[in-house]
Amino acid sequence: MRVKPLLLCGTLVPLQVALVAPAAHSHPGAYERSTTAAAAPVDQTITGRVTDDQGQPLPGATVVVKGTTIGTGTDGDGRFSLVVPTANQGGTLLISSIGFTSQEFPLGSRTTFDVRMVTDTKALEEVVVVGYGTQKRSDVTGSVVSVPQDRLEKLPVSNVAQALQGAVAGVQITGGSSVPGNQPSIRIRGVRSITANADPYLIVDGVPFPGNLNDINPNDIASIEILKDASSTAIYGTRGSNGVILISTKRGKTGKPQIRYNGYIGPEYLNNRLRPLDGPAYSAKYQEFARQRGLNVTPVPNLGEQANYEAGRTVDWFDEISQQGMIQDHNLSVSGGTDDVKYFVSGDYFKQKGVVKGFQFQRISLRTNIDANLTPWLRVGTSAFFSSNNDDGGRADLSLAQVASPYGTIYNPDGSYTVFPQPPEQLIKNPLVGLTTTRESRVNQLTGTGYAEVAPNFLDGLKYRLNATYSYRPYRYAYYEGRAFGNLRGGAQLVNDERMNYTIENLLIYNKDIGKHHFDVTALYSSQQNTYFTTTENASGFINDEIGFNSIGSGSNTPTISSYSERRALVSQMGRINYNYDSRYLFTATARRDGSSVFGVNADKYAIFPSVAVGWNIANEAFLRNNNKISNLKLRFSYGITGNEAIPAYGTITGLALGQYAYGGVASTSLRAGTIGNIGLGNANLKWEQTSSVNYAVDFGFFNNRLSGTVEYYDAKTKDLLLARQIPIITGYNSILDNIGRVQNRGIELTLTSVNIDKNGFNWSTNFNISGNRNKILDLYGNGTDDIGNRRFIGKPLSAIYDYEKVGVWQVGEDPSALDPGAKPGDLKFADLNGDGRITSLDRQYLGTALPDYSAGLTNTFAYKGFSLRIFFQTVQGVLKNNPTLNFLDLGGRLNTPREVGYWTPENMSQDRPGLNYFNPRGYGYPSNASFTRLKDITLNYTFAPALVERLKLGGVSAYISGRNLYTWTDWVGYDPEQNYTLGNGTGNTDGNGPPNFPNVATYVFGLNLTLR
Repeated sequence: MRVKPLLLCGTLVPLQVALVAPAAHSHPGAYERSTTAAAAPVDQTITGRVTDDQGQPLPGATVVVKGTTIGTGTDGDGRFSLVVPTANQGGTLLISSIGFTSQEFPLGSRTTFDVRMVTDTKALEEVVVVGYGTQKRSDVTGSVVSVPQDRLEKLPVSNVAQALQGAVAGVQITGGSSVPGNQPSIRIRGVRSITANADPYLIVDGVPFPGNLNDINPNDIASIEILKDASSTAIYGTRGSNGVILISTKRGKTGKPQIRYNGYIGPEYLNNRLRPLDGPAYSAKYQEFARQRGLNVTPVPNLGEQANYEAGRTVDWFDEISQQGMIQDHNLSVSGGTDDVKYFVSGDYFKQKGVVKGFQFQRISLRTNIDANLTPWLRVGTSAFFSSNNDDGGRADLSLAQVASPYGTIYNPDGSYTVFPQPPEQLIKNPLVGLTTTRESRVNQLTGTGYAEVAPNFLDGLKYRLNATYSYRPYRYAYYEGRAFGNLRGGAQLVNDERMNYTIENLLIYNKDIGKHHFDVTALYSSQQNTYFTTTENASGFINDEIGFNSIGSGSNTPTISSYSERRALVSQMGRINYNYDSRYLFTATARRDGSSVFGVNADKYAIFPSVAVGWNIANEAFLRNNNKISNLKLRFSYGITGNEAIPAYGTITGLALGQYAYGGVASTSLRAGTIGNIGLGNANLKWEQTSSVNYAVDFGFFNNRLSGTVEYYDAKTKDLLLARQIPIITGYNSILDNIGRVQNRGIELTLTSVNIDKNGFNWSTNFNISGNRNKILDLYGNGTDDIGNRRFIGKPLSAIYDYEKVGVWQVGEDPSALDPGAKPGDLKFADLNGDGRITSLDRQYLGTALPDYSAGLTNTFAYKGFSLRIFFQTVQGVLKNNPTLNFLDLGGRLNTPREVGYWTPENMSQDRPGLNYFNPRGYGYPSNASFTRLKDITLNYTFAPALVERLKLGGVSAYISGRNLYTWTDWVGYDPEQNYTLGNGTGNTDGNGPPNFPNVATYVFGLNLTLR
């Protein structure tokens, strides 16, 4: 209901406060200090200050003497002053503000009030952001989840997605690497496509955001909503096929300028380290290898290790590449405004120094949000955002440190790094030589957004809105390796690319109430275009290492140069109607038509994506309206279709590449079969990949919402998969994109929130979520056959593990010749699953999937007066992954191995680990249980009492300590079960061209939030 104010005693007071005082209760700890004075026989002036539950000033709060028209409002600093006539000095002071529980205080002889308001959770949840607008949560029919506010602050993360891990049911966020600045993988309700992009659509302040979550400063975020079902995502058409993440940034509020500082700093430590064997254990391992191989037994494998072995000198490569990690973030913002112009300006500096030498990430970001009411019918606004990300630096190599000999030599006599620390071995480089390379990796994001909103006065409820956004994202990568790295001719690479995007949206919105009937109609016409251009240059043969990549043409070898450009365009029309009767019976229908440039000339580039949803607010029925046990009960159902066009821009075009041939003794240029964007033969018949899904849900709340939650079940089927299939090589190409195959995702999600204790100033609340997803391939190529080569099986999930079943290790005295010819004692023993008496490739079977059976999160929050403690656990169960840590290829016994791995000997008769002479001829992947439970984070916060803040002449102060990734319970052997590593082959990744290995880290920070008057 829209609240109309009345002008009472020269003060703007909400109508319902002035006429009918809402029932409220005084909360223990609501005020921290008061002063008393003798009752005065004349008019009395009372003063005070009102803050929110975080101790921040609360402007615009209403302060009235209950049952009278005597009232005022708080200023921008939350302060008020009110003259109370003698006749009313025995009354009650009522303080209220939208989003907070109203509070009452007897006046008596008190003249000063410092009041801390208590968040009204129910009021805050009344409005939720949805696609192209907002709705009352009670009227939402789709699956829209609001991220808990406490996950968006006071956590030491570089990427807001890291703070959401395990916090939202049905949203799987996986950090494939802990490398500073790494972008986590986000999947909403499973994997719906095989080769097309599966990332959710990112919307910031109502418009598409072309960057990624690494670009967004978490301090700028006011709220995050996640749209999961087809009813809520169909409004975004093709872009919403994998779910939608809606981010709203902070905006200015009426009042004097609010200057706020938020910052934290703290150390990072390795969470779990696989320690390589020390010197004696390494020597014993090599000698055992030599004995098993029948070689001449020597203490160490390489002559260059001999002197250090005899002198007892060892090196701990792991310690050499490690350093003390550090993370810090500093944010300064200014916000405020008048009734007509509001502003929010923020600047942020984030820096992370990795626990492995050379790894670092820095981000500088600036944001300006301005909203202005130019006339009673015209409202405009703009947002400007800039971020600069930097992860420069040559890097030490974790993979090499794991396998390098403890008897190796770090430095040459002149103090430089040895290139090969254990000569004459040249397979293993010094793990530190990557620090000698020069590496620059920088990306900037510049986004400008503007809107104009027209609300003509000739038709109440009608509104037209124009959204426009433009983004420019340049990226630069430069790398040089020289003599110190072992490259005697020097090598340089330069990569420069740029992405430019624009979106223009025209929205027509109409809201109308007719009695108990509410209508909300939205229409859209939009256009989007994305362009991308990149160039790559490589050169070698530099006369020295002084110039490096700054003069790439100086290389004596002819530089290789390549470039690539693409353009994507999308045109859309959309219509949506929301209807509800008396907030009891709810209906939503949406239809969106998208046209994409990526599809072929023989197919329709346009497709229509409809959805429908209904809801029933049972709790609003007369027979439950006054029920003191059931606070909320709503049934929801939705069905819809979404599309996916996230494939290379030119998959419909057959690629050609330049070639050279000799003709008449002269080199000539030719064209040959080639690729465009890694796609071979073009397919002009490509069309939309489509997902149809149903969603059933129950929202509930009991005992005045002391216990509340949601249960949802969904079933999504994707057809016409944009899938690359193999074709005869005689065509000149080996693959083609086609619309083939079907995939299904079914799942159930449960979210529970409970207020366990709320008494005497102490509050204990719990938030729990759990979700399970079952992914299944229904069809691949239309013939019912599996694709064994790509590990895809009808009736089984994606990310399948297809391998042999290990049953032990062949021991001395056993005869493997009949079952597994060529096997010997110490080799792995596999099961004969097909019963043919031989171990062959036919004995492989489906063993499981890397997709989890279920994941869950549990948050407990305790609050007492100014203190709050939040403890969050995350668990992921039912994951099976190949384990590279166990799949060490010892390469002639010359590599070090982790102590946790071990090896078979005739004496220990291990049934788990093979002998040192086993080279894994069958390519067994060592599938292992990668399930885990993790103490994800703990945060202890203290909000300073208003009385103390007043003495400090500040607006508000809170301080906290927070720890992240504190402990993990798992059976996984390795650095971390969630991340992906490439260990055991001794080939490092120091040039930055691939995902480097980096261990999981624990982070501890001290943070401070400070508001100036």
